[in-house]
Amino acid sequence: MSEKRQPLLGFVGKLPSGTALESSGKTHCPLCMGLFKAPRLLPCLHTVCTTCLEQLEPFSVVDIRGGDSGTSSEGPISQEVKPRSLQPQIGILCPVCDAQVDLPTGGVKALTIDHLAMNDVMLESLHGEGQGLVCDLCSDRAVEKRCQTCTANLCHFCCQAHRRQKKTTHHTMVDLNDLKGYGRVGKAILCPAHPAEELRLFCELCDRPVCRDCVVGEHREHPCDFTSNVIHKHGDSVRELLRGTQPHVEALEEALAQIRGTDRALQERVEAVAADIRTFSEGYIKAIEEHRDKLLRQLEDIRVQKESSLQLQKAQLEQLLADMRTGVEFTQHLLTSGSDLEILITKGVVVERLRRLNNIKYSARPGASHRICFSPQEKAGRCRGYEVYGAISTKEVDPARCVLQGEDLYRAREKQTASFTLLCKDAAGESMGRGGDDIQVSVVPKDKKDSPVRTMVQDNKDGTYYVSYTPKEPGVYTVLVCIKEQHVQGSPFTVTVRKRHRSHPGVFHCCTFCSSGGQKTARCACGGTMPGGYLGCGHGHKGHPGRPHWSCCGKFTEKAECTWTGGQGAARSLLRTVAL
Repeated sequence: MSEKRQPLLGFVGKLPSGTALESSGKTHCPLCMGLFKAPRLLPCLHTVCTTCLEQLEPFSVVDIRGGDSGTSSEGPISQEVKPRSLQPQIGILCPVCDAQVDLPTGGVKALTIDHLAMNDVMLESLHGEGQGLVCDLCSDRAVEKRCQTCTANLCHFCCQAHRRQKKTTHHTMVDLNDLKGYGRVGKAILCPAHPAEELRLFCELCDRPVCRDCVVGEHREHPCDFTSNVIHKHGDSVRELLRGTQPHVEALEEALAQIRGTDRALQERVEAVAADIRTFSEGYIKAIEEHRDKLLRQLEDIRVQKESSLQLQKAQLEQLLADMRTGVEFTQHLLTSGSDLEILITKGVVVERLRRLNNIKYSARPGASHRICFSPQEKAGRCRGYEVYGAISTKEVDPARCVLQGEDLYRAREKQTASFTLLCKDAAGESMGRGGDDIQVSVVPKDKKDSPVRTMVQDNKDGTYYVSYTPKEPGVYTVLVCIKEQHVQGSPFTVTVRKRHRSHPGVFHCCTFCSSGGQKTARCACGGTMPGGYLGCGHGHKGHPGRPHWSCCGKFTEKAECTWTGGQGAARSLLRTVAL
């Protein structure tokens, strides 16, 4: 195990000339509005001062988990699972996004330290925008020099003492003004268990940085390597998650743009309908004016209802977009400005947040449409004794009111087309009377859910839709019929597909004498005969069933399945009947 002196992301690097520092959001606490002091990184990737977090009012929640999660800092272990129990969990709310933060056992001080924010604070202080830096040794005087070897900021007195000591006499000292062009001036990150040792190694089993003393002690048998050697693998995993998160930001921005467009269209449509209503009402004096006011109030109610739905969806998507942007911006800043060790320290929090954001489900479609129509020729009853016209229509299909009809609704035959009809209705239970709705139909075998059956949906333009499909194999199928991503009444339902219908080799006749043209050798499956040597049935004679039937199997229903097994002796005469 050899350490590489040139890590993937350098600890100290020059910024390009003219590059501005990050915004104050990277260096100032959102609560106290001052420069960060001991900043802590929350699971939602927002950073807050330790003292500010300690001042937040905690609350208690119930954490339903097992007595032992079965894992430890040393990785997963095999042991007997204890029964579930209710464990109290102390939490706080993020002051930026109100996300719930479950505090670890050590409280606020056990949260991850945001070393990247500490570096930004130090850079801002160097540029004269902060409160100034104090000496790392005496913590009293202003900083004048920086020891590049010890990565410590020193005042004039401590700098002279630093040079007089034999061990540090050859250390490189840099004037404070010369550091303003650097991108990183942070201190060395020391091991919390061994404060005298710097974190330079990474334990793969425990997934956290360690020092030399940790490797020879608690992590003796664990696979460890220098941070510069493992940053490639762990950095790539974070970048992969970031690449999966960035498309969501674009999708959310596009969804919000659609909502804003729909909102504008809704406002324009409301104004247009209001103008039509006012124009139509001029022909009637007081009666029409009263009717006009009634229509405007109804229109306003529709606008409020639709706009409220759009505003609620807009607020939800904006909050989700803000969370996504926070995750993306922080991760990008971490990967571009953070050191190898800082990336590894915050990797767990960042990965967990990005995974949660990637798993959030959202709808990119506007929750309400701008469909509002005014029908001036429609009768609206009587007002002040006058017949008035004009009504507002927001008629939309209601999936819960739609009805499925048809003989093949719950049964079908393999390799034979089955069909049913969907009758669309509105919330009042009235037929839509028009087509154009987006109908989604899926027919999925119960035992082969990854092999759906191809379906055809025909719009009859009158509020009804003809649905057909052809199952290839017998079995139980699940049929899902949805409108606007909602199931219609009775959906989903199951269809039993039987084996292919057996066709009749005979004829559906009234009697054998008529269907065969009077042949004596023609037989019928009903078993009837006639005098004079006729082997088949005849009207009014022995064995005739008294109604039309199939000559091959004797069934009375014309569309029934044939049950003739093709027995010997009767096949030839039956086929002769069929030929006729």
